[in-house]
Amino acid sequence: MRSTPCRNRPTPRWPRRRGGWRPGCARMPARPCGWRAISSVCRRGPPRRTKKMAKVRTQRMAEPATRAPDRGRNRPGQLTYPPPLPKRGACARHRPRALQPLRASSGDRMTASVAETRRLLLGIGMATCAVALFGLGDALTKYLVERQPIERIAALRYSIGTLMMLAVLAPRMRGRLWRISRPWMVLVRSLTLAFATLVMGYTLRLMPVGETVAIMYLAPFAVMALAVVLLGEKVTKTGWLLAALGFAGVLLIVRPGAALNPAGVGLALCLAAATTGFHLITRVLTRTETPIALLFNANLVGAVLFTLAAIPTAGAPWPTLFDTGLMVFLGVSFIIGHFLFASAYREAPASLIAPVNYLHFVWAALMGWALFGHVPDGVTMIGMAMILVSGASIAVMAQYMSRPPR
Repeated sequence: MRSTPCRNRPTPRWPRRRGGWRPGCARMPARPCGWRAISSVCRRGPPRRTKKMAKVRTQRMAEPATRAPDRGRNRPGQLTYPPPLPKRGACARHRPRALQPLRASSGDRMTASVAETRRLLLGIGMATCAVALFGLGDALTKYLVERQPIERIAALRYSIGTLMMLAVLAPRMRGRLWRISRPWMVLVRSLTLAFATLVMGYTLRLMPVGETVAIMYLAPFAVMALAVVLLGEKVTKTGWLLAALGFAGVLLIVRPGAALNPAGVGLALCLAAATTGFHLITRVLTRTETPIALLFNANLVGAVLFTLAAIPTAGAPWPTLFDTGLMVFLGVSFIIGHFLFASAYREAPASLIAPVNYLHFVWAALMGWALFGHVPDGVTMIGMAMILVSGASIAVMAQYMSRPPR
């Protein structure tokens, strides 16, 4: 008596798409369950396939799996030549086994862990170098504004940044470098940054570098408070307590007995207000614009605006060769710092990079001590430490709260 044929009988299906021969059964017997073989293809088995065809088939049939760093034939975390999905009514003999990825060996896991640690350290190192360049740039700005007009320094700084971006990024990105969807809002952001740069120059004429940058970092706390009203964001009680700690640190820095210039303190608070507006506009624009386009347009608008503003200062004494070299280095250091900070976010998560940004005024205070011999007093250093701890904690909390639930 002839047995009932199996519904999962392997039928030879010749090249389908780019996957090559596709069997209908995992074991490929010649005559299973009384079914007569159509040809000798089943006895010979599937045709010989190349590694490229196997890779295409693996990616098409298997679920997304983690790739191991090695390039071997059997990669941990991937499937090698997976059997087809089981059909209804297939017998136990020809029912394919469940698709299970290969387990990574202990050596592969150790290699992946070491590589991930190196990437994290590289990202943190790049962010630290970026904020160190920003602190050095602030100290050089204080040195230069005492000898040259601020408009001339800013014009050279933004012009160098624009030319460097055109030389490095324009051949690869072309129109994407300057293409934006909301030009008026981008223009307002660029004008706000130019105003903050101008106020920063006048503030550094009257204030030490460390105290100026520390007061400027009042902006993240103001952004957090205004984002609740303007952007509808939510802040926890811990966030409000940390913001209050940061405000208290600023009050310790600008206390009446701190021997700071009152006009300089007022300009520093104005700088913090301009920085707050700049960050709020940036938070809205990042939903539709790319960071590279925002950076390029800000440099372009700043270069044009400060070049026009520097024309009336043509009668001022021209800088020496040393001062000119410092101004060129200032522009190069700021643009390299921005590139390093952007690259750091590609190597490490934002929860590790965002707190590093608060080392900016620490580097600024160190540069001010190295170049000008100014050392903040004990109470001012306590205020700086309070701003550093509260700002870094808020940055870490914001990154963890923004993660989607698992």
